[in-house]
Formats: sequence, structure tokens, C-alpha cells
Amino acid sequence: MKAYKFTAFEPTGELILEETWEFENDDDAKKKGEAVIEEKGFSEKTHRLVNSSGKLVLFHV
Repeated sequence: MKAYKFTAFEPTGELILEETWEFENDDDAKKKGEAVIEEKGFSEKTHRLVNSSGKLVLFHV
């Protein structure tokens, strides 16, 4: 399992949530990450999911 950092922001730039999630790989992170984001209610908030190397896996403005 690899670590991925999820962050969500208000339109003002204020940090709402920052968590570390674990997934098998980037494809898994993208698919399962979208489901977790929807479940937590952040799909319409500005958010990003990056892998441990800093590669952007998901981004929404």
C-alpha cells in the first residue's frame, strides 16, 4: 500500500481537511479516492489527491 495525501479547501483557500489515505497504486487511488471524496461530501469543494512523490492524482476546483 502506498500513502496518498488528500486535501480539501474552501473557496477562500482555508483548509477544510487534510488526511493520508492508502491505496495500491495511482489508478486505484483515482477510482477509490473519488468514491471516498463523494462519501465524505467533498466532491464539490476544491480538493486534490497526490501520491507520496507529489504527483497529482485527482484535482477539482
